[in-house]
Amino acid sequence: MRLLLISDTHLPARAKKLPAAVWDAVDQADVVIHAGDWVSVDLLEELESRAQRLVGCWGNNDGPALRDRLPEVARVELDGLSIAVVHETGAAKGREERCERAYPDVELLVFGHSHIPWDTTTPRGLRLLNPGSPTDRRSQPFCTYQTAVIESGQLKDVALHNL
Repeated sequence: MRLLLISDTHLPARAKKLPAAVWDAVDQADVVIHAGDWVSVDLLEELESRAQRLVGCWGNNDGPALRDRLPEVARVELDGLSIAVVHETGAAKGREERCERAYPDVELLVFGHSHIPWDTTTPRGLRLLNPGSPTDRRSQPFCTYQTAVIESGQLKDVALHNL
């Protein structure tokens, strides 16, 4: 099962549209995961119509129209892997410990907010992934997104892609 992880798209505030490489990745993915700050309902609707499957949550920049349609924390099991998607996890310092306490039944936590890519594994094995942003690099050298594969309940081939 091929995953595409994106967050902090901020359309149309930070960009008019998603980059073509991200749309290509949408077309190749079995599941698209968006960790909030869509800003526009139009992107949600476009991803719903184009993605094979979409899992997403709302972010701090998402208004009532998006909050009415998306959860604060999305939870899903994909090919035996338990996943939660949330926008904010707080400061980088202490993140692993906080997330282990907050998500004890999860194997993969996808988050956003910082626009800074993140990939760590906690002592108990919780994988934390932040794909950065495909439209607003902030202090990062590149705009980014991530891809991964789930095979028999195992997360594999996690890759960060620079735009």
